[in-house]
Amino acid sequence: PPLFPPFQICVSECPNRYLTFLGAQRSPAQLEYYRQFCVPEFKALQKVGCSVKMGWHGVLSPPPLARRCFPAIQSKKGVIMVGNQTTYDDGQGRQRNVTELLEGAKKANVVLEARQLAMKIFEDYTVSWYWIIIGLVIAMVVSLIFIVLLRFLAGIMVWVMIVMVILVLGYGIFHCYMEYAKLKGEAGSDVSLVDLGFQTDLRVYLHLRQTWLAFMIILCIVEVVIVLLLIFLRKRILIAIALIKEASRAVGHIMTSLLFPLCTFFLLCLCIAYWASTAVFLSTSNEAVYKVFNESTCQFSGQSCRPETFNTSNVTKLCPDAQCLFAFYGGETAYHKYLIALQFFNLFMFFWLVNFVIALGQVTLAGAFASYYWAFKKPDDMPAFPLFSAFGRALRYHTGSLAFGSLILAIVQVIRVILEYLDHRLKAADNKFAKFFLSCLKCCFWCLEKFIKFLNRNAYIMIAIYGTNFCTSARNAFFLLMRNIIRVAVLDKVTDFLFFLGKLLIVGSVGILAFFFFTQRIKLVQDTAPSLNYYWVPILTVIVGSYLIAHGFFSVYGMCVDTLFLCFLEDLERNDGSAEKPYFMSPDLKKLLKKTNKGQPD
Repeated sequence: PPLFPPFQICVSECPNRYLTFLGAQRSPAQLEYYRQFCVPEFKALQKVGCSVKMGWHGVLSPPPLARRCFPAIQSKKGVIMVGNQTTYDDGQGRQRNVTELLEGAKKANVVLEARQLAMKIFEDYTVSWYWIIIGLVIAMVVSLIFIVLLRFLAGIMVWVMIVMVILVLGYGIFHCYMEYAKLKGEAGSDVSLVDLGFQTDLRVYLHLRQTWLAFMIILCIVEVVIVLLLIFLRKRILIAIALIKEASRAVGHIMTSLLFPLCTFFLLCLCIAYWASTAVFLSTSNEAVYKVFNESTCQFSGQSCRPETFNTSNVTKLCPDAQCLFAFYGGETAYHKYLIALQFFNLFMFFWLVNFVIALGQVTLAGAFASYYWAFKKPDDMPAFPLFSAFGRALRYHTGSLAFGSLILAIVQVIRVILEYLDHRLKAADNKFAKFFLSCLKCCFWCLEKFIKFLNRNAYIMIAIYGTNFCTSARNAFFLLMRNIIRVAVLDKVTDFLFFLGKLLIVGSVGILAFFFFTQRIKLVQDTAPSLNYYWVPILTVIVGSYLIAHGFFSVYGMCVDTLFLCFLEDLERNDGSAEKPYFMSPDLKKLLKKTNKGQPD
């Protein structure tokens, strides 16, 4: 252990004069002033218990910084000085240069700059918070408008994007051909890629005809593949577009679903607060550990001691200069030894609760949107309050299924955390096989977590539809999706594209508007915009907040699309359009699939 452990004490004010311990020893009159910056147990002629040990036992006269006392190092005419001196006595008969203390001063300067930055950011928030709220409200309105417009623009947006991809690939093929033809006859352009070999400067390959020929062939293959996929999958793309339009109608009939993420967010905040408070209590449940410290050789050095009985123990008799000082917070009991296990258990409970809250939200939304789909006359046959009804059913009948699905996911997530912990501990080791094996395990469990999340999401939809247990619902959902794997892939990619486009549109438009407003580039409101230290502070806040709002809206919309899709697949497999088993799908889907309900008008 160190000769003197680092510690801090509270003082009423920072020193107002330059003084070292060695100077105080030579001047007993100043010893009383020195004493106030040491612990109460400070003894007059022993270098123990002082709050500002800088390696040379000195007290300086700095201005207070962040309620801390730091050495007052200053520069006069390019010369580094402290206390109007350029050197100091290290207590071992040597004079040291003050420049050796610069490293500590640099760290203090970092603290000062960080504090000033934090204060300026806080000032920016105080003068711009209401404009930030206005920006977030605009993002909320734009998100809602985009979801409503998907009912009318989903097909146009998808087909325009497909045509744009085909045109871009076509232009790429044309450009490659023009470059290939332009290099004809130029010196060195006919060298093959094999003869050239690997080159660090990739621009060399652009001067070869064979490079552009390879690019042109690859683009032609991609173009042909996309065109063939469009020919064979055009009907499935139309079904995906129709389901997205139907999801927009469903959200329009259950507008309260757009506010439900706020309930989920509130419950998640409670989970985070519970986990954080428990983790803090566990981390601070240690006891103060005292160790024996001394200047001379002592057999008891580094051993634990008790301050209240130390002066009457044999240690002071055998080692007169030994002292029992605080070393660290910890403990040597069984509880303290297994504290890391308790922290992992707390983390496991956190994952379990978070996954349960997310599952509760998914089942509630799925139940509400399923009630829309299975209403024969939409929206007349829907329950009065579909969202609240679905929430009540989830709490009353499906709590066990949600807890079981969340438990499986939490176990996998905790295993991933343990693997990350082991990987961190093995960084210093030079065992390549162990690192490789650990990397493989991390990759496998990452894939497993993604698969379980996908399976759980669809299992919760089946639970909301039929009320079956988790295992039965997961099995039925998995095989239902596998029987329609192409439809699943097409719908997934179409919805991913629309959600990406929507988030890009919302975040980009609101972010650009915030940029022009806070940088005072809009002349109409130039005088209204607040004066800021850093205009990027409110802009970044608006951008991040807009993304979170858009993500919340589209998470509800995505759950609606997935629910209607599973209901649509179940409708196709279980019903045949007869009077006993009529189709519940919308007229647009029936027209697209050429399905009719016999004896009943659509």
